[in-house]
Amino acid sequence: MKKVAIVSDSSAYIPREYVEQYNLSIVPLTVNWKGETYYDGIDIQATDFYQQLAESKEMATTSQVTVGQFLEVFQKLLSEGKDVLYLGISKGLSATTDSAIQAKKELGDPQNLIVMDTKLVSMALTLQVLEVARAAEKGITLEECYQLAQDAYSRIGVYFTVNTLEYLHRGGRINTAKRMLGSALNLKPIMMIREGKIELVESVRSYKKALARMVELIEKDIDGRGPVRIGPFHALAFDEMVAMEEMAVERLQPIEVIRSEVSPVIGSHVGPGTVSLAYIIDKQS
Repeated sequence: MKKVAIVSDSSAYIPREYVEQYNLSIVPLTVNWKGETYYDGIDIQATDFYQQLAESKEMATTSQVTVGQFLEVFQKLLSEGKDVLYLGISKGLSATTDSAIQAKKELGDPQNLIVMDTKLVSMALTLQVLEVARAAEKGITLEECYQLAQDAYSRIGVYFTVNTLEYLHRGGRINTAKRMLGSALNLKPIMMIREGKIELVESVRSYKKALARMVELIEKDIDGRGPVRIGPFHALAFDEMVAMEEMAVERLQPIEVIRSEVSPVIGSHVGPGTVSLAYIIDKQS
């Protein structure tokens, strides 16, 4: 039986120890800022980027993974005799998956290469990738990995909030009136990824209440099912993330906690101060 290689991209910002443990291949998106182009997570790291972004008036833009980048990664893995499954950023947020599909076509549409639109991003994507990677380590087939990834999607959820509406406004996610009203009332939006796109769930008054509310929403989503794994992550808001994580651990009793940061390519659109919590209900439940 062929070994299944899992490919993802930098939007997930999978912690390095997991990338190495499961021999994951990570393809970087790019961040364009101040006249320079950076490979996400390679040439530019999250904490440094957010510290500079918080003091800058210039907005960063981002670019998808190119067809050429995917060709290089896919060809290498296929030449090593591996089956390949790509689990990357939602098509609703980036054209990166389209690049992967095009690369597959240029390779002659091999049957042992599957490109999946996960409809996920960031830590929610990380949780999916790790569940599949762990199963792949045990020797399941490419098709079984693909089916598991689809099944995992139904057990995954993620909520996030931002400290300022400015970056969502700059990126066209909200209009000027909403930004000004939200800032004046100190409203903090709670958002989620649903069917691959960002959706507003509700708004609460104060950042602290938003953190607590995200935990409540996840507890409601889980509805007594379990066990559960959680993934708290942040953009230059470590202390706030830890406070939220402590609430989540107390209320959800997770069997695993995986911390990370919001990748620069995603943080460019939400800004410093973003805090998020993802979860996956374990397959054995």
